[in-house]
Amino acid sequence: MADKIEFVNNGAGIISNGYNKIESWNEENIKELSTIYYRVLQLIGEDPDREGLRGTPVRIAKALNFLTMGYNQNPCAIINSAKFKEEYKQMVLVKDIDLYSMCEHHMLPFFGKAHVAYIPDGFITGLSKIARVVEAFSRRLQVQERLTTQIRDCLQDCLNPLGVAVVIEAQHMCMQIRGVQKQNSVTTTSAFTGIFLDHMPTREEFVHLIGSKLH
Repeated sequence: MADKIEFVNNGAGIISNGYNKIESWNEENIKELSTIYYRVLQLIGEDPDREGLRGTPVRIAKALNFLTMGYNQNPCAIINSAKFKEEYKQMVLVKDIDLYSMCEHHMLPFFGKAHVAYIPDGFITGLSKIARVVEAFSRRLQVQERLTTQIRDCLQDCLNPLGVAVVIEAQHMCMQIRGVQKQNSVTTTSAFTGIFLDHMPTREEFVHLIGSKLH
């Protein structure tokens, strides 16, 4: 198997068919994963040496490396990299954040939107950092319920705001292409802290805003 996988790196990227592609990965990790996926192809009845599959074990290994890159990211460090003192005490909402993750039960994708809000208490963070926190937690093997609370807890712990609200709406391929095969099902999860739990008008404002089309 080892002689069937070639890695050509010129220092700037991978050379393939005359062009440079910039990628980053742990080469030993990719080689080991590729060996495993080579055997997987054999076990499902395929020939990993035929033309169409010849590079597939490496491609799968690289894809999995990308889809689980959240394990190498520190979400609180992301928040702290752009944390600023500010006396603003109204709701900050970033909605319709594209979300892609993998169900830990079948390693099939689930995808959808995340809506994240917080009410500052002395500190704010860069708006893009909220989306990056969603990305850091979603690029791991997940269940939607845990993903929702992890995002909530990260913002609460790292910013100490008056409250945090998170809603995720997602479609799960493990329900759509296998098992019950319900293609139009959508799962919604929510998690709240502070004022979003204790003050119903604030919670209602959040729910109204994520359902509104203001742009």
